[in-house]
Amino acid sequence: MTDELSILGIECFAHHGVFDHERRDGQVFRIDLTLGIDTAPAAASDDLRNTVDYGSLVDQVVAAVTRDPVDLIETLAQRIADTCLLDPRVEWVRVTVHKPDAPIQATFADVQLTITRRREAAGVGDRTGKAEGPA
Repeated sequence: MTDELSILGIECFAHHGVFDHERRDGQVFRIDLTLGIDTAPAAASDDLRNTVDYGSLVDQVVAAVTRDPVDLIETLAQRIADTCLLDPRVEWVRVTVHKPDAPIQATFADVQLTITRRREAAGVGDRTGKAEGPA
């Protein structure tokens, strides 16, 4: 069984999207992360080296969001999940990408995509899209 660490509302300005104006002008994306980790070693030692340093992780996620524009939030979400799974203590990650200024010609509150990816036995994230969530 794993514990859950959530970091919500990471705000990034980036140039992702299918349309030229999205690539040119950019827009705000908000990212929510939930990580499946074992917090017992950190709790026992009270040592940051025994857990995920979420400050550093947020820096890595912001860098992943703000580099190399992509067309789809699906691609962006996978990039973020891959970044989180680089830390071997992360057993699974749930990533939500919010695109509140998506180019939709109607009043709406948000567009969001949530994916869950888990670490495979070989140390590579599950990219099948079949993950059913944390276990």
